[in-house]
Amino acid sequence: MSRNKSLFIYSILITYAIVTIFPFLWALLASLHSRSDIASGDILFSSYTLSNYIKVITDDPLFVRWIINTLLIAIVGTVLNVLFNTMAGYSISRINFRGNRLFLSFILIVLVIPGQVLMIPNYLIIKEMGLLNTYTSLILPATVSATYIYMMSQFFINFPTEVEEAAYIDGLNRVQIFFKIAMPLAKPAIATQALFIFIGFWNSFQGALLYIQSPEKYTLQLGLQSFQNANDSQWNMIMAGAMIATVPIVILYLSLNKYFMEGAKFGGGK
Repeated sequence: MSRNKSLFIYSILITYAIVTIFPFLWALLASLHSRSDIASGDILFSSYTLSNYIKVITDDPLFVRWIINTLLIAIVGTVLNVLFNTMAGYSISRINFRGNRLFLSFILIVLVIPGQVLMIPNYLIIKEMGLLNTYTSLILPATVSATYIYMMSQFFINFPTEVEEAAYIDGLNRVQIFFKIAMPLAKPAIATQALFIFIGFWNSFQGALLYIQSPEKYTLQLGLQSFQNANDSQWNMIMAGAMIATVPIVILYLSLNKYFMEGAKFGGGK
């Protein structure tokens, strides 16, 4: 690749990165300034303050509750998804049972169905089960994901049979092989799906809007909308709330980032 071509490509990538990150930087800077600074456009060189964050947490007594609610839903939903998606993906790719291929085809069909099509059926089912205005209504419909079942099935297709055969010789059964061998070796794929599933639960707004009515049970995203309505045009406060909502995602990403570029390393297993 010529030098001019490399410079051209890197210029495009840098420009795209700046355009992408600018809204986030503006929101961060706005959260550290007063409303008057934002109105004047002077949010780069004027003095910074954390008072907006303190006000967000102290002025609205439910804000911390919304964070706890969302964290609970996201953790439980992510754990259940990772377990069930990985088990289903492993079963489809590694166990030859009747209807194996048909089940995989059904998973692919589900992938092309827009989520909006399922809104009314899901609501009616949740209502008939008496789960409206409960955290279960947000977790149960999203306990498994066709996307990540398919992803894990494709991951385990390349799983070496020699490892399983050696485990069988050592006296392990199928369940023990899955938990002691398959899951540890699938850490990169599991970490990837865990991150995106957690983000999905954390940023979920539609489900909470449909199923949750009590303000004390709001998720953070639904609570932020309520907070925005109560603080109309107070962009410094709104941006502070939005920044607080991004903290768990950033922490989780930094914790799992090492797995994204890490491939599964097979061979030489004891």
